[in-house]
Amino acid sequence: MVSAPTLNPAWKRDSVMSPPVVPPAGRVPVGPMLSIFDPIYLGIDEFGHPVYLPMIYRNILIGGEPGSGKSSLLNTVVGHGAMCPDVRLCLLDGKQVELGLWEDAADVFVGPDIDRAIATLKRLQTVMDNRYAYLRARRRRKIGPNDVFGQILLACDEIAYFSATVGDKKTQEEFSALLRDIVARGRAVGIIVAAATQRPSSDIIPPSLRDLFAWRFAGRTTNDVSSDIVLGHGWYARGFSANTIDPNNQGEGYLIAEGGTPMRVKAAYLTDEDIIRLADYATWIRRPTTIPDNPTTGWERAA
Repeated sequence: MVSAPTLNPAWKRDSVMSPPVVPPAGRVPVGPMLSIFDPIYLGIDEFGHPVYLPMIYRNILIGGEPGSGKSSLLNTVVGHGAMCPDVRLCLLDGKQVELGLWEDAADVFVGPDIDRAIATLKRLQTVMDNRYAYLRARRRRKIGPNDVFGQILLACDEIAYFSATVGDKKTQEEFSALLRDIVARGRAVGIIVAAATQRPSSDIIPPSLRDLFAWRFAGRTTNDVSSDIVLGHGWYARGFSANTIDPNNQGEGYLIAEGGTPMRVKAAYLTDEDIIRLADYATWIRRPTTIPDNPTTGWERAA
C-alpha cells in the first residue's frame, strides 16, 4: 500500500496559507475503497470466524471497566469511518487522547469542554432536522448510498464525563437529552452514533438511552448488574455476563443486536502506530486541495 505523505494540519485553520499536498514523484495516490454502507470488521467470534458489523442506520454502545478494551473498539469503528469518503467525523473525547489521534481527519473534535460538546450536539440536531425536512419534501423516509449528502459518524468516548462529571446538573441533563435525541432520530438521515463509557451504571446510561442503541458491546465489567445495564436486563440470569470475562483478555466482550442473543467476540486491535498511519492517510484523502499538473514541483513546495 502506498504510504500517505505527512499533511500540514494548518489547512484546517487556513487553507490559503498551506501549500498543496501531493504525492512524491513516481507515486500514485490510492483512493479509499470503503463506504459506511459496508460492514465494519469488528474482530472474531469464539470459533475464530470473522465478525462484521453493519453500522449504517444503526448505533453502537460500548461499555466496560477501565482497561477492558472499549476505547480500542471505538477506534476501530472510527477508523472504518475515517477510511470512508462518504462519512464526516464528529468526535467527543473528554480525555482527549483516546480519539485525539483522529483530530486532523475530523470535521469537529471536542475535548474536555461540555459547553462546546453541547453546542456541537445542537448543531448536529439542526443538521438532522434539516435533512428530515429535505426527505419530507421529496416524499422519502431515509437516505441511501451516493445521496445528496453524506453520512456523519458521531463518536463519543466516555459518556460519563459529559453526562455526570463536569458542569452542573442542568448542563449534564441537556447533554444527555441531546445525545438521546440524536441516537433516536439520526439513523434515517445518516447520523450514526458510537459511544463508550467506563461506568455502565444506570445513572450514566439510563434504559431510555441504552435501548435506543441497535448494537451493544459489553467488555469486562466489575459485576453482573453492570453487564445487564449494557446488554439489557435479564441476560445475566440467562448465563450471559461480562463479569465472567478474564480481566487479562482485553478486547473480549459480549456483542448483542436488537432482538438477538449475546455472542462472545474478541475485538480487533489497532496500535497507536496503526492509528497514526490511518489517521494521516485519512487526513490526506480529505484534504481540500487538488493535485497540480506538476506533482514534483508541488511536492517540493510542500516539503
